[in-house]
Amino acid sequence: MATRNNDIGKSRPLYMISVAAELAGVHPQTLRIYERRRLIRPQRSSGNTRLYSEADIERLKTIQHLTQAEGINLAGVERIMELERTVESMRTEIERLRRHAEEAARSRPAHSAVKASIVMVRRGSLARKEDR
Repeated sequence: MATRNNDIGKSRPLYMISVAAELAGVHPQTLRIYERRRLIRPQRSSGNTRLYSEADIERLKTIQHLTQAEGINLAGVERIMELERTVESMRTEIERLRRHAEEAARSRPAHSAVKASIVMVRRGSLARKEDR
């Protein structure tokens, strides 16, 4: 439960664009470009001021790392971020299905296990009793 509360705290909008830019090590105009490219989506105050969260700052640092250290262009960064969202969604679904399977296994009585047998049959040897 602490992780969920921590995630909520990370998404709380705290920083105006100048502070967010300084924390992420970029120019405020770069943040506006990232926002136009939908790489970052800051929340807005009632006065329409951009407000960035800790999660946004982490994302900005990731974008900076990808573009500066890895040499990836913004189109590549967009694709990487999209794939990361897809992977996270799949992980969540896998975890949900795993829990569902465990729950189903626990609720199934032990004696109802499916039993199967393999029976060897020679080709053409099946005939109804009346045909013999």
